[in-house]
Amino acid sequence: MKRLPLRKFSLVSLRDLLVAVAPTAVLVLAACIVAYIVVDPAPPRHVILATGQENSAYEEFGRKYATILARDGIKVDPQRTLGSEDNLQRLIDGKADIAFVQSGSTSEAQAERRGLVSLGSLFTEPVWLFLRERDAHGRKRDMDSIVQLKGLRINLGPEGTGVPKLFRQILAVNGLEPRQLKLSALENTPATVELLAGHIDGLVFSSAPEAPLIQMLLQTPGIRLFNFRQAEAYTRRLPFLTHVVLPRGIVDLGRDIPAQDFHLIAPTATLVARADLHPALIDLFVKAATEIHGGTGWFQQQGQFPSPRYTEIPVAREAAKYYRDGPPFLQRYLSFWLANLFDRLWVVVVALAALIIPLSKIVPPLYVWRIRSRVYRWYGELRAVEQALENAKDEHRDEAREELLRRLDGIEQRVNHISIPLAYADALYGLRSHINFVRQRVRLMLAAKNAA
Repeated sequence: MKRLPLRKFSLVSLRDLLVAVAPTAVLVLAACIVAYIVVDPAPPRHVILATGQENSAYEEFGRKYATILARDGIKVDPQRTLGSEDNLQRLIDGKADIAFVQSGSTSEAQAERRGLVSLGSLFTEPVWLFLRERDAHGRKRDMDSIVQLKGLRINLGPEGTGVPKLFRQILAVNGLEPRQLKLSALENTPATVELLAGHIDGLVFSSAPEAPLIQMLLQTPGIRLFNFRQAEAYTRRLPFLTHVVLPRGIVDLGRDIPAQDFHLIAPTATLVARADLHPALIDLFVKAATEIHGGTGWFQQQGQFPSPRYTEIPVAREAAKYYRDGPPFLQRYLSFWLANLFDRLWVVVVALAALIIPLSKIVPPLYVWRIRSRVYRWYGELRAVEQALENAKDEHRDEAREELLRRLDGIEQRVNHISIPLAYADALYGLRSHINFVRQRVRLMLAAKNAA
């Protein structure tokens, strides 16, 4: 009988390997997806930053943060606000993710209770008290004490700025009541217009010197900056304040503006966030703060800011680690999103290890079973042939044996088409020898019958 050619042996059965691995792969993939999405979600791409009033330093710095974080695909939405107090309330109400807040605005216990963390102090923002040099009668004012402000028209700005609260504390340590002054609550820009027009006697800012209105007023004839000659004493009475000096000529060396050193008292501006802000964004904001505020300035040395000091709000763990160790290792060499992906993959690695180790003990036996089952299932056919041989009746035994031989030939033809890896070829050859054994048995019984 003409037999079909045998199939070639392969080293590995890819089909069986894939079938054996598929359940494990599905479980591992599902675990990875769950770990990636649920355990440590990706950082949001949109963040709301509460800044400050129009033409304020907060507003200017907000634009800088938006520009820097846009490089890494994070959209920062700087929202104009009244100032520090307003920003703090927006964080508490969930209307902002991060904000500029002035030191002294809250206490450590209140910050913890409200779920707020500090990303570090950014810069000093002195108390700028600008006064008209001459009164309504043209007489020159020479003031060196807050007590001399009695009866004057002074603008503190809206309550949300934080300046009214701060200045009331300054008045209190001088033994003054707010009612002893004529206080108003205009925003910075209209208040500046009123000051220049002579409708008020002075106004108070608390801002970094980069604010456009500060720069303008420092160079405006007829407007004089108040000199806090008792600055050191203020820092003892109000510990959140620091004593800074505006050096002579710092505004314009050529024109010698200002013409003397000015002593100022200054809280610090702090970058405050909700405690649930994504850790990766905390790293990104601290990195941006280092780029924006890390240089020299009118009141700071190189590298003095940003800093985990000068803030009463607890510093976020990720921010403290950044100040201590620098940027995360991966962010030094990779883009933000790629570094964040690898940083989050450790969760996936744990999930993989938890699944692969036990499942790896299941895959090899499953693979072996699938390979050998191709061979072993034919033994059922051989057993059926043998049973048919035993059950054949005498008057039909010859016909039955011929039919059994044809069945065996058919089995052998199909067995010859089995594709099996070389490592399991012994099972296939064993099957073929057993087919031949059964065939010989059938033929011997047939030959014995004919001889009889």
